[in-house]
Amino acid sequence: MSAAGLSIPEDLVGTLREARSVTVLTGSGISAESGVPTFRDAQSGLWARYDPLELATPKAFARDPKLVWRWYLWRRGLVGAAAPNPGHYALVEMERRVPVFTLVTQNVDGLHGAAGSGSVLELHGNIRRTKCSREGNIIESLDEGEPPRCPDCGAYLRPDVVWFGEALPEGMIEAALEAARACDLFFSVGTSSLVYPVASLPYAALESGAAVVEINPGETPLTPRATYALRGTAGETLSCLLEAAFRQSV
Repeated sequence: MSAAGLSIPEDLVGTLREARSVTVLTGSGISAESGVPTFRDAQSGLWARYDPLELATPKAFARDPKLVWRWYLWRRGLVGAAAPNPGHYALVEMERRVPVFTLVTQNVDGLHGAAGSGSVLELHGNIRRTKCSREGNIIESLDEGEPPRCPDCGAYLRPDVVWFGEALPEGMIEAALEAARACDLFFSVGTSSLVYPVASLPYAALESGAAVVEINPGETPLTPRATYALRGTAGETLSCLLEAAFRQSV
């Protein structure tokens, strides 16, 4: 089946229509369509001289918390100016159509939630949230300061994201692996398939007998193993697939 220059396999359309359990993994590619720069592309203007790998670490925050806090304030501004795109909304529609649906994302921009997706496994946290650097509690109201202090213990507050050298939130990757192993259809959308342990999710799905769909403009290490490899943007490809499967615009 073809639409908007895309070729959607007929058997994939049928598989999605009949799917009882779907798990979706998204990466920076889906957010790029909303104008959110990738992690490295975010280095511009005053921040061009900084290596992001030297800012997004616990050591960097301990060394210069004001610098790191200001960088994340700037990045929050970039995220705040972005809006969900058709790819995000297509996944909201997919969730509505499929009996069991799990959305796993590596993105920290919160755009899936803004689009209306339900429970999202945010593997790397959410840049829109702030937490205590000592106790890990999410803090809703911020005091003055760069960075502000925790109202409970006085420690610095920090973005609720996973920095280099830190573990993923407890139980998060286990929940994602469980969803990958339990689904009958798995989507890998806009991700390089290079970063482990997240990159292991589609292979776990394959080993459990699921069909795996890769949606990405270019090839990745997953491409040779994917059941279906669709070349295109997330927004256009997912919208086309949903329209074909359920015969209505998404």
